[in-house]
Amino acid sequence: MSEDGPRPGGEQPVLAPMLDIEILRHSEAWNASNISDPMVELAARAALGVAPPLKDGLYEMTIVLTGDAEISDLNRKWRGKDQPTNVLSFPAGDVPYDAETADANTVHGGCMPLGDIVIAFETTEAEAAEKAILLSDHLSHLVVHGALHLLGLNHQGDTDAEQMEDLERQALASLSISDPYAAPDDPASDGKAGLVEIL
Repeated sequence: MSEDGPRPGGEQPVLAPMLDIEILRHSEAWNASNISDPMVELAARAALGVAPPLKDGLYEMTIVLTGDAEISDLNRKWRGKDQPTNVLSFPAGDVPYDAETADANTVHGGCMPLGDIVIAFETTEAEAAEKAILLSDHLSHLVVHGALHLLGLNHQGDTDAEQMEDLERQALASLSISDPYAAPDDPASDGKAGLVEIL
């Protein structure tokens, strides 16, 4: 509200970055796994909370929960790798950390798309079983990892990889999920269920 009352038309300024998340389920296996949409959203918001601050505004991302067949097709088409992977990220464009980039990326309704994250059930489930961790914790890690890619981070060099892993640790810690990079005998790998288990 402005100092002299509400703005005309009831419009109020957006005072911080806000995130609209659409979750699409392309595989029934995700439904049978008891993975909830709020848990997935919480992980994406945790990534936004630790990433470099975005320009104030409304942002959107889509998270597609699919299977190995669909992600294999995408991996072949976009990365030239004819095999499944756990997560793929498709950034929508330059990350809006400044007004000029944000204005260029703004689409209908003033919403700035960040991009899409695609996660395969079978690969994610197998990795979680191999690491002896909860599927929900591993999925949260992949959502955080994918969201950080949409926010402009990468792991192509050692310095970038260390920075991204540190941000992943911070985001997961905010969800009470153990450090995914800790050695099994490391105290940071406590084996406890994360907060997302209760959602």
